[in-house]
Amino acid sequence: MGNAHGEGEIITPPNTLRKKVGGRMGPASEAMIATAEAAIADLSDNFDQWMKDEVGKLEAARKTVIAEGLDGDAGQRLFNAAHDLKGLGTTYGYPLVSQIADSLCTITLEKDVRAKAPMKLVNAHVDSIRAIVNGQIKTAQHATGQSLARELGQRAKEFLASV
Repeated sequence: MGNAHGEGEIITPPNTLRKKVGGRMGPASEAMIATAEAAIADLSDNFDQWMKDEVGKLEAARKTVIAEGLDGDAGQRLFNAAHDLKGLGTTYGYPLVSQIADSLCTITLEKDVRAKAPMKLVNAHVDSIRAIVNGQIKTAQHATGQSLARELGQRAKEFLASV
């Protein structure tokens, strides 16, 4: 089972994962793919409202941050809301939201860094995300949106370099 090696013994456990998951999956059938695409198309009518709901959560978190500060639970809720938007933005058709939310996540991830983040920078991120969703900007090629995302990303990098 193991090999003696110097002062210790290396133990190689048996690989039972394949038995547990059932081996290799076969290729997905065209019918399965078509069914999945149809289900997503049916849900896509809800994406805009779901994005607005998520932005509402982000704005509520920001409101609490303004009252309580970034370093406590309110700051963590702001990070969580931004992280959700980072993942959902592209899925729901708003790639710039994902990009800007990612930038917001970088300045709010760690509690000690988040506590020092300038509220002007946090507000700029939140306001930009809201504007993109309200304006239904659903392309990463939107010139103003790209410029805004680049600028916010640069400001976030500058802040992180200063802490």
